[in-house]
Amino acid sequence: MTSAGKAQRLRDSKGKHRISALTAYDYPTARLLDEAGIDVLLVGDSLGMVVLGFPDTTHVTLAHMLHHTAAVARAKPQALVLGDLPIHSYDTPAQAIESARQLIGAGADAVKLEGGSDMADTVRALCDAGIEVIGHIGMLPQHVIEEGGYRKKGKTPAAAQKLLDDARALELAGACALVLESIVPQVAAQVTSAIRIPTIGIGCGETTCDGEVAVITDLLGSYPWFVPPFAKPEADLATHIMNAARAYQQRVRGITTHQR
Repeated sequence: MTSAGKAQRLRDSKGKHRISALTAYDYPTARLLDEAGIDVLLVGDSLGMVVLGFPDTTHVTLAHMLHHTAAVARAKPQALVLGDLPIHSYDTPAQAIESARQLIGAGADAVKLEGGSDMADTVRALCDAGIEVIGHIGMLPQHVIEEGGYRKKGKTPAAAQKLLDDARALELAGACALVLESIVPQVAAQVTSAIRIPTIGIGCGETTCDGEVAVITDLLGSYPWFVPPFAKPEADLATHIMNAARAYQQRVRGITTHQR
């Protein structure tokens, strides 16, 4: 299926079935998640923290994103491959188009960028260039330093109205879906009802959006040093990995080296 076909399939899912999305940063994970039937594989700039060891996403470069997007794309997934545009790779519409074309060239079906009404012209320019776009409103990880931390959004009537205005502006600009992050559940539900494109929530409550996205390391329990309060691990790989490594160490140390 073409990238445009996958994006249209995502649009058409609204009101029919909820969207399952997970982050993927490498080939084997992408293959496994795709074979499990996941709808969207997000090559998120969250890889800066859970793969590369940075303190936040503001250290992620376009080169990082291209490297990991290409790895995921080599799995040839049926899922839509969504590549994050990293910070300062879309400061102008022209720069956004150039950066997005590189991500598409690496194998992404669509790109995601952070921001609301202020990014509508950029989204429109990308769509006019034939690039599928998913927006991202609410808590914006690339703005964590200037905002002084990760904060819930939509707590006041004015803030809620701003999120509604942002969602409508991005829809009008041509976005095929929106990620809503850390928005008050009631407001996330209002945004979902107010627009015709699907919303994919994270930290917005389980029933407020048209689907959910989770960071794969949170789902698998493979990054125990920080787990978001809204994460719901389905496994505890960290413990299994450490146990396997300890068993290996004991086996290796228990073998007597043959000496001639």
